[in-house]
Amino acid sequence: MEGQPLSKKRDDFKSRRHFLKLGGLAVAGSGLLLYSCIPEDEPFAQQRQSEGDVFDLGSGDLGILNFAYALEQLEAAFYTRVLDGAYWAGASPIERLYLEDIRGHEVIHREFFKAAINAVAPPEQVLPELEFDFSGVDFSNRDSVLSTSILLEDTGVAAYNGAGDLIDLTLYLQLAGKIVSVEARHAAALRSVYLPGFTEFAGDDVVDEQGLDVARRPQTILQEVGNTGFIVTPFTANNLPTE
Repeated sequence: MEGQPLSKKRDDFKSRRHFLKLGGLAVAGSGLLLYSCIPEDEPFAQQRQSEGDVFDLGSGDLGILNFAYALEQLEAAFYTRVLDGAYWAGASPIERLYLEDIRGHEVIHREFFKAAINAVAPPEQVLPELEFDFSGVDFSNRDSVLSTSILLEDTGVAAYNGAGDLIDLTLYLQLAGKIVSVEARHAAALRSVYLPGFTEFAGDDVVDEQGLDVARRPQTILQEVGNTGFIVTPFTANNLPTE
Protein backbone atom coordinates (compact mmCIF):
# COMPACT_ATOMS: atom_id res chain seq x y z
CA MET A 1 0.00 0.00 0.00
CA GLU A 2 3.08 2.22 0.02
CA GLY A 3 2.69 5.18 -2.31
CA GLN A 4 -1.10 4.98 -2.44
CA PRO A 5 -3.09 8.12 -1.64
CA LEU A 6 -4.76 8.30 1.77
CA SER A 7 -8.23 8.04 0.20
CA LYS A 8 -7.25 4.80 -1.59
CA LYS A 9 -5.93 3.28 1.65
CA ARG A 10 -9.16 4.22 3.43
CA ASP A 11 -11.24 2.58 0.68
CA ASP A 12 -9.11 -0.57 0.97
CA PHE A 13 -9.65 -0.68 4.75
CA LYS A 14 -13.41 -0.19 4.35
CA SER A 15 -13.56 -3.00 1.80
CA ARG A 16 -11.73 -5.34 4.18
CA ARG A 17 -14.09 -4.48 7.03
CA HIS A 18 -17.08 -5.18 4.77
CA PHE A 19 -15.59 -8.58 3.91
CA LEU A 20 -14.97 -9.39 7.57
CA LYS A 21 -18.52 -8.38 8.47
CA LEU A 22 -20.02 -10.71 5.87
CA GLY A 23 -17.74 -13.52 7.04
CA GLY A 24 -18.81 -13.01 10.64
CA LEU A 25 -22.49 -13.24 9.75
CA ALA A 26 -21.88 -16.45 7.83
CA VAL A 27 -20.09 -17.99 10.82
CA ALA A 28 -22.91 -17.00 13.16
CA GLY A 29 -25.26 -18.91 10.87
CA SER A 30 -23.01 -21.95 11.12
CA GLY A 31 -23.23 -21.73 14.90
CA LEU A 32 -27.01 -21.86 14.71
CA LEU A 33 -26.81 -25.07 12.70
CA LEU A 34 -24.39 -26.58 15.20
CA TYR A 35 -26.74 -25.84 18.09
CA SER A 36 -29.33 -28.23 16.71
CA CYS A 37 -26.78 -31.02 17.17
CA ILE A 38 -25.75 -30.25 20.76
CA PRO A 39 -27.01 -32.83 23.31
CA GLU A 40 -29.11 -31.62 26.20
CA ASP A 41 -26.30 -32.14 28.70
CA GLU A 42 -23.85 -29.90 26.83
CA PRO A 43 -22.93 -26.37 28.11
CA PHE A 44 -25.40 -24.43 25.94
CA ALA A 45 -28.30 -26.36 27.45
CA GLN A 46 -27.33 -25.40 31.00
CA GLN A 47 -29.30 -22.76 32.83
CA ARG A 48 -27.55 -19.52 33.69
CA GLN A 49 -26.82 -19.03 37.37
CA SER A 50 -27.62 -15.60 38.79
CA GLU A 51 -27.49 -13.71 42.04
CA GLY A 52 -30.50 -11.44 42.28
CA ASP A 53 -30.65 -9.23 39.21
CA VAL A 54 -26.93 -9.41 38.47
CA PHE A 55 -26.12 -11.28 35.28
CA ASP A 56 -23.71 -14.20 35.48
CA LEU A 57 -21.68 -15.10 32.39
CA GLY A 58 -22.56 -18.78 32.71
CA SER A 59 -20.46 -21.92 32.30
CA GLY A 60 -18.89 -23.92 29.51
CA ASP A 61 -18.68 -22.48 26.02
CA LEU A 62 -21.58 -20.12 26.71
CA GLY A 63 -19.69 -18.55 29.60
CA ILE A 64 -16.55 -18.11 27.51
CA LEU A 65 -18.53 -16.55 24.65
CA ASN A 66 -20.19 -14.12 27.06
CA PHE A 67 -16.75 -13.36 28.51
CA ALA A 68 -15.37 -12.54 25.06
CA TYR A 69 -18.50 -10.53 24.25
CA ALA A 70 -17.92 -8.37 27.33
CA LEU A 71 -14.34 -7.61 26.26
CA GLU A 72 -15.37 -6.83 22.69
CA GLN A 73 -18.13 -4.51 23.92
CA LEU A 74 -15.52 -2.69 25.97
CA GLU A 75 -13.07 -2.31 23.09
CA ALA A 76 -15.73 -1.26 20.58
CA ALA A 77 -17.09 1.37 22.97
CA PHE A 78 -13.61 2.69 23.71
CA TYR A 79 -12.56 3.12 20.09
CA THR A 80 -15.88 4.69 19.22
CA ARG A 81 -15.10 7.33 21.83
CA VAL A 82 -11.56 7.68 20.45
CA LEU A 83 -12.90 8.52 16.98
CA ASP A 84 -15.16 11.17 18.52
CA GLY A 85 -12.26 12.77 20.40
CA ALA A 86 -9.98 15.70 19.69
CA TYR A 87 -6.78 13.61 19.61
CA TRP A 88 -7.97 11.43 16.73
CA ALA A 89 -9.26 14.44 14.80
CA GLY A 90 -5.78 15.98 14.83
CA ALA A 91 -3.65 12.83 14.83
CA SER A 92 -1.16 11.88 12.13
CA PRO A 93 -2.69 10.18 9.06
CA ILE A 94 -1.20 6.79 9.94
CA GLU A 95 -2.48 6.88 13.53
CA ARG A 96 -5.93 7.97 12.32
CA LEU A 97 -6.03 5.03 9.92
CA TYR A 98 -4.82 2.55 12.55
CA LEU A 99 -7.45 3.64 15.07
CA GLU A 100 -10.24 3.78 12.52
CA ASP A 101 -9.41 0.31 11.27
CA ILE A 102 -9.15 -1.09 14.80
CA ARG A 103 -12.52 0.43 15.73
CA GLY A 104 -14.03 -1.28 12.69
CA HIS A 105 -12.61 -4.65 13.67
CA GLU A 106 -13.76 -4.36 17.29
CA VAL A 107 -17.31 -3.48 16.24
CA ILE A 108 -17.33 -6.52 13.94
CA HIS A 109 -16.07 -8.74 16.76
CA ARG A 110 -18.72 -7.36 19.13
CA GLU A 111 -21.53 -7.95 16.65
CA PHE A 112 -20.25 -11.43 15.83
CA PHE A 113 -20.37 -12.54 19.46
CA LYS A 114 -23.78 -10.94 19.92
CA ALA A 115 -25.17 -12.83 16.92
CA ALA A 116 -23.42 -16.08 17.79
CA ILE A 117 -24.66 -16.17 21.39
CA ASN A 118 -28.20 -15.19 20.42
CA ALA A 119 -28.17 -18.04 17.88
CA VAL A 120 -27.46 -20.69 20.52
CA ALA A 121 -28.92 -19.38 23.79
CA PRO A 122 -32.17 -17.84 25.06
CA PRO A 123 -32.16 -14.07 25.69
CA GLU A 124 -31.82 -14.41 29.46
CA GLN A 125 -28.45 -16.17 28.97
CA VAL A 126 -27.00 -13.47 26.70
CA LEU A 127 -24.86 -10.78 28.32
CA PRO A 128 -26.76 -7.47 28.03
CA GLU A 129 -25.33 -4.32 26.50
CA LEU A 130 -22.88 -2.92 29.04
CA GLU A 131 -22.50 0.66 30.24
CA PHE A 132 -19.00 2.15 30.37
CA ASP A 133 -17.24 5.03 32.10
CA PHE A 134 -14.19 6.38 30.28
CA SER A 135 -13.92 9.55 32.34
CA GLY A 136 -10.39 8.54 33.33
CA VAL A 137 -9.23 8.74 29.71
CA ASP A 138 -8.37 12.08 28.12
CA PHE A 139 -9.55 11.63 24.54
CA SER A 140 -7.81 14.85 23.53
CA ASN A 141 -4.41 13.54 24.62
CA ARG A 142 -2.25 11.17 22.52
CA ASP A 143 -0.51 9.57 25.50
CA SER A 144 -3.79 8.86 27.28
CA VAL A 145 -5.47 7.38 24.20
CA LEU A 146 -2.60 5.25 22.91
CA SER A 147 -1.47 3.94 26.30
CA THR A 148 -5.05 2.88 27.05
CA SER A 149 -5.39 1.35 23.59
CA ILE A 150 -2.26 -0.74 24.13
CA LEU A 151 -3.49 -1.82 27.56
CA LEU A 152 -6.81 -3.00 26.11
CA GLU A 153 -5.24 -4.78 23.14
CA ASP A 154 -2.60 -6.55 25.23
CA THR A 155 -5.33 -7.58 27.68
CA GLY A 156 -7.48 -8.88 24.84
CA VAL A 157 -4.66 -11.02 23.47
CA ALA A 158 -3.89 -12.48 26.91
CA ALA A 159 -7.61 -13.13 27.45
CA TYR A 160 -8.09 -15.15 24.26
CA ASN A 161 -4.85 -17.03 24.84
CA GLY A 162 -5.91 -17.90 28.36
CA ALA A 163 -9.42 -19.01 27.44
CA GLY A 164 -8.63 -21.08 24.35
CA ASP A 165 -8.23 -24.44 26.07
CA LEU A 166 -11.50 -23.88 27.97
CA ILE A 167 -13.55 -23.94 24.74
CA ASP A 168 -15.15 -27.28 23.83
CA LEU A 169 -16.66 -26.71 20.38
CA THR A 170 -14.01 -26.76 17.65
CA LEU A 171 -15.77 -24.07 15.61
CA TYR A 172 -15.52 -21.52 18.41
CA LEU A 173 -11.93 -22.47 19.19
CA GLN A 174 -11.01 -21.83 15.56
CA LEU A 175 -12.79 -18.49 15.58
CA ALA A 176 -11.11 -17.45 18.83
CA GLY A 177 -7.76 -18.24 17.21
CA LYS A 178 -8.58 -16.02 14.26
CA ILE A 179 -9.78 -13.16 16.44
CA VAL A 180 -6.78 -13.26 18.79
CA SER A 181 -4.46 -12.98 15.80
CA VAL A 182 -6.25 -9.76 14.79
CA GLU A 183 -6.04 -8.43 18.35
CA ALA A 184 -2.30 -9.16 18.34
CA ARG A 185 -1.92 -7.22 15.08
CA HIS A 186 -3.68 -4.28 16.73
CA ALA A 187 -1.36 -4.42 19.73
CA ALA A 188 1.76 -4.66 17.58
CA ALA A 189 0.70 -1.76 15.36
CA LEU A 190 -0.09 0.52 18.30
CA ARG A 191 3.10 -0.43 20.13
CA SER A 192 5.18 0.29 17.03
CA VAL A 193 3.87 3.87 16.69
CA TYR A 194 3.84 4.75 20.38
CA LEU A 195 6.47 2.87 22.41
CA PRO A 196 10.19 3.65 22.01
CA GLY A 197 12.59 1.21 20.41
CA PHE A 198 12.36 -1.17 17.47
CA THR A 199 11.37 -4.30 19.39
CA GLU A 200 8.45 -3.08 21.49
CA PHE A 201 5.91 -4.43 18.99
CA ALA A 202 6.67 -7.76 20.67
CA GLY A 203 8.12 -6.54 23.95
CA ASP A 204 9.36 -8.73 26.79
CA ASP A 205 6.27 -7.76 28.78
CA VAL A 206 3.98 -9.59 26.33
CA VAL A 207 6.22 -12.22 24.69
CA ASP A 208 8.22 -14.58 26.92
CA GLU A 209 11.72 -15.99 26.41
CA GLN A 210 10.25 -18.99 24.58
CA GLY A 211 8.65 -16.70 22.02
CA LEU A 212 5.14 -17.30 23.36
CA ASP A 213 2.54 -14.63 23.97
CA VAL A 214 1.16 -13.95 27.44
CA ALA A 215 -1.93 -15.93 28.50
CA ARG A 216 -4.17 -15.20 31.48
CA ARG A 217 -7.29 -16.96 32.73
CA PRO A 218 -10.71 -15.26 32.51
CA GLN A 219 -10.95 -14.58 36.25
CA THR A 220 -7.60 -12.77 36.20
CA ILE A 221 -8.57 -10.78 33.10
CA LEU A 222 -11.89 -9.75 34.64
CA GLN A 223 -10.11 -8.57 37.78
CA GLU A 224 -7.67 -6.51 35.69
CA VAL A 225 -10.49 -5.02 33.61
CA GLY A 226 -12.46 -4.31 36.77
CA ASN A 227 -9.50 -2.38 38.15
CA THR A 228 -9.70 0.06 35.24
CA GLY A 229 -13.17 1.17 36.34
CA PHE A 230 -14.32 1.23 32.72
CA ILE A 231 -17.22 -1.22 33.09
CA VAL A 232 -20.16 0.21 35.02
CA THR A 233 -22.72 -2.59 34.53
CA PRO A 234 -22.19 -5.26 37.20
CA PHE A 235 -21.99 -8.93 36.26
CA THR A 236 -20.50 -12.04 37.82
CA ALA A 237 -18.38 -14.91 36.52
CA ASN A 238 -19.09 -17.47 39.23
CA ASN A 239 -19.21 -20.42 36.85
CA LEU A 240 -16.11 -19.80 34.74
CA PRO A 241 -13.05 -21.96 35.50
CA THR A 242 -10.51 -20.38 37.83
CA GLU A 243 -7.62 -22.59 36.69
